[in-house]
Amino acid sequence: MTDFLDVLANESIERTSRGYYNVQDHVSGEPARFVKAIATCKHVPIVAEIKKRSPSLGIIRERIDHVQICKAFENGGAVGISVITERDRFGGSLDLLRKVRQTARLPLLMKDIVTNKAQIEAASRLGANAVLLISTLFQRRYCQTPIQDMIKLVHSENLEVLLETHDEGEFSYALGTDADMIGINNRDLRDLSVDPETASRILKNHHPDDRTVVVESGIQDRNVLVQLLKAGADAFLIGTSIMKARDVEEKLREFTMVL
Repeated sequence: MTDFLDVLANESIERTSRGYYNVQDHVSGEPARFVKAIATCKHVPIVAEIKKRSPSLGIIRERIDHVQICKAFENGGAVGISVITERDRFGGSLDLLRKVRQTARLPLLMKDIVTNKAQIEAASRLGANAVLLISTLFQRRYCQTPIQDMIKLVHSENLEVLLETHDEGEFSYALGTDADMIGINNRDLRDLSVDPETASRILKNHHPDDRTVVVESGIQDRNVLVQLLKAGADAFLIGTSIMKARDVEEKLREFTMVL
């Protein structure tokens, strides 16, 4: 059976070699910080994701008006925005990140399959405030730069790190790094399966007081959100269920105002 994470990593390396991330222009960004925004949020902190398609579901939202989406996210109470820049499987683009930065005032997360330093520089030039790093990619040595050195590079660009994990071993390892936020992805990127209980199981045995924990994937309704809040999650990254909704702003409010 094909390990889909290997596919994503190899495609990332190929995109990088072709110069996809060689960004020349510079977009002025908002000096916003995810950790601070999450800590001071008055309601449930949701990082809303602009997501056109996914490998498991196909097209999620046919047409995306970034101006309308950003307005809906801000009005709906999002604490930040995740912009997918991976183009081959998720339909994202660097140009979308650029346009969102020019439109939105919220902190921006560049979400991609990061295997190269050039992607960090692209995130910085396009005005992102944070980047997603995936723990497994470093363990499998798809990235030649060690994880701590990559985190230092991100910090040198004045960006924050969301380090994504999927099991207890990866979570424990992530806590030993200087990542600003630790993500728990309920989706197993090896086969794209989703287990909404993944984050709850990990948080049952780990209660970090010094790190912001962001749960990703599989959050479809209020009940799941309440369960994860009780388990110790600090924030949530939600894309599919929001982007599938006819009224994006109202759907987002269902999550932000859950308590």
